[in-house]
Amino acid sequence: MKKYILTAVTVFVFALTNAQKVNFGAKAGLNVANLTGYFPDSSPLIGFNAGIFTEIKITDKFAVQPELLFSTQGNKMKIPVLDASSVFLYSYDGKWNLSYLNLPVMAKYYILDKLSIEAGPQIGLLLSAKAKYSSDRALPSLNTSTSEYDIKNYLKSIDLGLNFGAVYDVSKNLSVNFRYNLGLANINNEPMSSSNIKNKVFSLSLGYKH
Repeated sequence: MKKYILTAVTVFVFALTNAQKVNFGAKAGLNVANLTGYFPDSSPLIGFNAGIFTEIKITDKFAVQPELLFSTQGNKMKIPVLDASSVFLYSYDGKWNLSYLNLPVMAKYYILDKLSIEAGPQIGLLLSAKAKYSSDRALPSLNTSTSEYDIKNYLKSIDLGLNFGAVYDVSKNLSVNFRYNLGLANINNEPMSSSNIKNKVFSLSLGYKH
């Protein structure tokens, strides 16, 4: 993590000292998130992202864009309940709601005047993590059909990922950004579990810069 922060600061300082133009902006949009490596029947969870960014133009074609984003992530799942003979009885629904403060540093290349492609690393700080389970009958070992748990201690507080995307400038100030975040770090923090849990997020956001 220290290497990432040092690299990010170095890139930011280099970009500022060589900048032709600096634009500040804000963005917000939708996430389609999932978690891999632990859940046998996982499905995407709809969330959102919102934050600020600085586009630092180095040349007419190349820019560096650090961002600070709040992002809701996680997944949904179906969990089967079996009897002593492993015969399926019923299933109940689960949902992991994770909130992150993400810091991506994107390198942008303008392939057309209004269209750029981007890629760059991202570090994320886990702010909260809740697991919620529900069923049309009482859950195992419980007297209710719903339950909610704080699972933040079972997940690592830092996530690392790599982003890929494209940005289309609708106008001088407005842009549309499609991005995919590939989680690189195993966020599982349970010492007795060997599961390799990683984030993956598709996002579509609208940005405003000036």
